[in-house]
Amino acid sequence: MPLNAEINVVNLIDVMLLLLVIFMITAPMMQGGVDVALPKAEARPLDPKSGMVVTIDRSGAVYVDETRMTLSEFRSAFRSLASKRTSDGVYLRGDASVPYGVVMKVIAIMRAAGVNDVGLMTDPENAK
Repeated sequence: MPLNAEINVVNLIDVMLLLLVIFMITAPMMQGGVDVALPKAEARPLDPKSGMVVTIDRSGAVYVDETRMTLSEFRSAFRSLASKRTSDGVYLRGDASVPYGVVMKVIAIMRAAGVNDVGLMTDPENAK
């Protein structure tokens, strides 16, 4: 009786498909960032590239890139953060439900630190 020298690849295919499903489920969860609903405006899209991104979430907390700060911590720390960065720009992402006064306070703190050009980020009007 001859021996069967074939490799059974069915188990290998099962494991590969299982790993594919796991990666498809976990990949969207790995996207980081602060969840904000940007206001919609008819404007040319602005790509932050490598500049500093300041975010104000719906509760009024301020984030510099991914670091959460209160408004007073932001006021005291922003000057040193802005001086350490290169001149790649500062971009402000504010949630649509944040009061206008909070956004203006953040911009005033940026201007007091010597940053005069701030890019305001929005979502395109036709985006859902």
